[in-house]
Amino acid sequence: MKLLPALASLFLCFGLPLIAHAQDADTGCTEVKVDGYNAPDYGCLSQQLGKDSNAAKATQKKGDAMNVPVEKRQPNQIGLSTPAATSVRMGNTFGTSVKPQRP
Repeated sequence: MKLLPALASLFLCFGLPLIAHAQDADTGCTEVKVDGYNAPDYGCLSQQLGKDSNAAKATQKKGDAMNVPVEKRQPNQIGLSTPAATSVRMGNTFGTSVKPQRP
């Protein structure tokens, strides 16, 4: 008598999740509405944006744009002083004294 409920409970605990497993569907992202505010699923949106086939090309282009050779960079980007910056620092003593007006 007690064997039937035990078998039924085992079936429900172990067998039912295998049978009722949901299929993965790429239907889109779910939005949740709370107090009139729509809250999109940002994790899902990020995954959809990450599947772009041109992403590798865009990443390569970005890397090439960021790696500008030193001789082609602006002086203030590599730590050199420009004449305008030196003029501001020296103030009215620019060209007449070696002591700057401003530190």
